Amino acid sequence: MASVPTPQERAEQGRALRSEVPRSWHAEFSPSASRADPVDIIERQSALRVPELVPLRYGRMLESPFRFYRGAAAIMAADLATTPSTGLRTQLCGDAHLLNFRLLASPERHLMFDLNDFDETLPGPWEWDVKRLAASLAIAGRGNGFPEKVRTGIVRAAGASYREQMRRYAEMRTLEVWYAHADMAEVEAEEAHELSGRGRAGLARTIAQARTHDTVQAYRKLTRRSGGQVRIAADPPLIVPLDDLLPDVERDQLTDQIHGLVQGYGGTLRSDHRRLLEQYRVVDVARKVVGVGSVGTRCWIVLLLGKDTDDPLLLQAKEADDSVLAAYAGPSLYSHQGERVAAGQRLMQAAGDIFLGWARTTGIDGRQRDFYVRQLRDWKGIMPTDAMASTGMRRFAVRCGATLARAHARSGDRIAIGAYLGSGTVFEEALARFAERYADRNELDHQALGKAVRSGRVAAASS
Repeated sequence: MASVPTPQERAEQGRALRSEVPRSWHAEFSPSASRADPVDIIERQSALRVPELVPLRYGRMLESPFRFYRGAAAIMAADLATTPSTGLRTQLCGDAHLLNFRLLASPERHLMFDLNDFDETLPGPWEWDVKRLAASLAIAGRGNGFPEKVRTGIVRAAGASYREQMRRYAEMRTLEVWYAHADMAEVEAEEAHELSGRGRAGLARTIAQARTHDTVQAYRKLTRRSGGQVRIAADPPLIVPLDDLLPDVERDQLTDQIHGLVQGYGGTLRSDHRRLLEQYRVVDVARKVVGVGSVGTRCWIVLLLGKDTDDPLLLQAKEADDSVLAAYAGPSLYSHQGERVAAGQRLMQAAGDIFLGWARTTGIDGRQRDFYVRQLRDWKGIMPTDAMASTGMRRFAVRCGATLARAHARSGDRIAIGAYLGSGTVFEEALARFAERYADRNELDHQALGKAVRSGRVAAASS
């Protein structure tokens, strides 16, 4: 039996890596002359998506450099693969930009602050998630009009938070790391000592709003009643019920497939959660456009009812393809891409969705596709970062850095990573320089997409 390294040996490994990959090297980003055309990368993704929705994706990405960045995870994956790495791997979110940190409900009905989007999750170098977060802060800071010095301070704060929290996790027992979480009641109490009266009121308002963004609220917003029946309301092109999407025969085929998907996916749930799902019945299905980077992927919202029409459950079944990281970090251990997403989410989140699962189905075009399924909305709240003052974004960045460290510490070698990062500020200083350099590159890529639209190479539409 192979010997297990001691904590001292793991720490020594981390410190030794400073000589092989100096922490200052993480400032580096110099695109080579052979760097792929960013529009080519986006178009290759779009070729696998619903054709009539692709222009909506481009339209959303054109709105601002930050919106472009949200849809450009595949571009950045290729870029990150060229940057220095220690070789220490952990489960990655794969798209850890600042808007993918938000308020979520735990199964115990506590409001938590955690990572949310795991479409691209995959094991890989821990630095990639940190750099994705850092660049998003720099880009969002530019969008808010913050000067470079302020943006640098925000990114450094995120990097310092990640480093300091990872070092704390290195000292903790393994179960303590696993149970660690950010309960918003505790966060609110901590922030109360630092925030102004207006800031405290804003935080309280965000928390209160998140608690109202649940299944019942979504049900009231997204459905209509007619003739004693409840149906998902049309809002084309963003929400299109199956009755409006396809001719009768194809519609009936797809309806049967979605019903089968929901039934089959139940087998991936824990036995008690599966029994809970069995108490609901599917009554309607609609196609939904979601996010920025996900626009064009097949995404269905499924309306289920329990004992009566006032007992709803809304599920979202979203297509899952290979992670954008797979070409650079290696393929997933899971042949089912929906299972890859669900497994990564369960590993990284402190509190998971009890309805999270996966299924494979064959579409009316005869092609087999993987999906992951989760609740459409369950106490979800997003911090309005586009309206944040610099002090607010800095505090938010600290929370994001600490949350990402906790997510990485659950699966990576927290002792080696913490020892590599050390007690000094070298890493976060390098991270801030990287973030500004990548923000420059992102602006050029955003301009390249605009040029492609103006030339007629690709079509964009507003939504």
